[in-house]
Amino acid sequence: MQQPTSNGVIENGASSSNGHCGDVAANGVTLSRSTQEIVQIIGQYLTSEGLNRTCDALMNESGCRLDHPAATKFKLHVMDGDWSKADHDLQELKPMLGANNNIMDMKFLLLEQKYLEYLEDGRVLDALHVLRNELTPLQHNTSRVHQLSSYMMCSSVEELHERTNWKGKGKESRLALMEKLQAFLPPNVMLPPNRLRQLLEQALELQALYCTHHNTQEKVTLTNCSLLSDHMCSKDDFPMHTIQVLNDHCDEVWYCGFSPDGTKLATGSKDTNVIIWDVNPETCQLSMRKILEGHNYGAAYISWNPDSKHLIACGPEESPEVWLWNIETDKFLKITQSPEDALTCCTWHKDGNKFVVGGIRGHFYQCDMEGNVLDSWEGVRVNGLWYRSDGKTVLAADSHHRIRAYVFEDLADQQILYENHPIMTFTVDKNDRLALVNVATQGVHLWDLNDKNLVRRYQGVTQGHFTIHSTFGGCNQDFIASGSEDNQVYIWHIRNEQPIATLQGHTRTVNCVAWNPVYHHMLVSVSDDNTIRVWGPKSKVPKPTAGVS
Repeated sequence: MQQPTSNGVIENGASSSNGHCGDVAANGVTLSRSTQEIVQIIGQYLTSEGLNRTCDALMNESGCRLDHPAATKFKLHVMDGDWSKADHDLQELKPMLGANNNIMDMKFLLLEQKYLEYLEDGRVLDALHVLRNELTPLQHNTSRVHQLSSYMMCSSVEELHERTNWKGKGKESRLALMEKLQAFLPPNVMLPPNRLRQLLEQALELQALYCTHHNTQEKVTLTNCSLLSDHMCSKDDFPMHTIQVLNDHCDEVWYCGFSPDGTKLATGSKDTNVIIWDVNPETCQLSMRKILEGHNYGAAYISWNPDSKHLIACGPEESPEVWLWNIETDKFLKITQSPEDALTCCTWHKDGNKFVVGGIRGHFYQCDMEGNVLDSWEGVRVNGLWYRSDGKTVLAADSHHRIRAYVFEDLADQQILYENHPIMTFTVDKNDRLALVNVATQGVHLWDLNDKNLVRRYQGVTQGHFTIHSTFGGCNQDFIASGSEDNQVYIWHIRNEQPIATLQGHTRTVNCVAWNPVYHHMLVSVSDDNTIRVWGPKSKVPKPTAGVS
């Protein structure tokens, strides 16, 4: 009769091709390969939780074993610190290592542990013997051997632990050693450690990845999530509920943008004002901070400096003016290179000490903080600009349906992408890899800037020839939102072409949507209906006040 050992290994059981199980369980049931592997993984988990007798019963009935007997014996000797027997076990395991024969690496790790344990025990001569007569003759990882030799000079056990970043002699360090050694053993010889936990964590990670409303930085783990049902975030926690409607602009609101630190919002309007709003992340509400007046042609585009203190406001098509504001001091600089210019777009350098402005009259300029022109590029009619993270390259959308890359210092340019219809606006994600492009009569397209290929066409939005600004947003920028000429806000998960939410409330074209870059539960949209709408989780919707009798 086959007898399982205390760790679930059947010493004399029949083995299948994977060296772990018989084809038929003790009760006569034939087990498939995948079922055998499931039994092994469950057995490993039971053992790790101290349920050894339960594991023994499972192995006995199934005819399986956790690991190859040679591997089990090897682990036992490693955990006991019996280094000579563990070294002998390596020779028995050698034929099982296959093409990736790493016997030398395994032997080196064993001797390293042996050497360090001798040092900790004060057995300096024994440690020196290991170093000279066992490690050095291997002629393997000589730089590490030299490092190990330096530890002979440690004056105390505490110094040895600190310099080696080693836990010291005992179960913890030997388990860590065993994990390193297992990496060299095929899984049919010894199961990878904590295999069931790894599989479950991978499953949870995949569920979070495909959760259409997953908008939190909290990682889905075994400690905070139930395995009894699939992970799914509630729509109530997603920014799709109206929190606030603001009517402080008296004409069409063309643009909105959060400061990089997420604490402020700027809105620009046809009424010639830029309004700065303070963000309350607890209530998801805005409160007016100040009004920046005097933009003669209106404020159609706003770009925040990385310092969240300065911003640039550009006008619509016919505007030759660019306004550079310090919102803390109200100091401003009105930049006009020529009354013939039309400066309608801008972008900041990553260091915040210079910027680029341009427009449809055929040029764009690079300027310093005093408005002095540092460089210029002539002959390009642009309606969108973006500084890349390399600090050298400027992306420009032009009147030929292209986005091209320009490097001032090299006077070099190259094409990045081409659309068959006019590019109205574009923006780039925080990883400087993906571009979100609003294309006339086509909608919202996602491009890979490095591979220069179209990734996805998002469905549902109505995009004609109006200037509509879309945005990346949410944790890890997993979401995309855009305004629309049908008066709605559309939200997509970045991997899905169909919208996951359509937000209603505006009564005219939604010109721009901004997602808070820090407080990911907050979204803002602005419209030709003169309003600013703040969207947030259902829990942030203000409670109706009771009427006074």
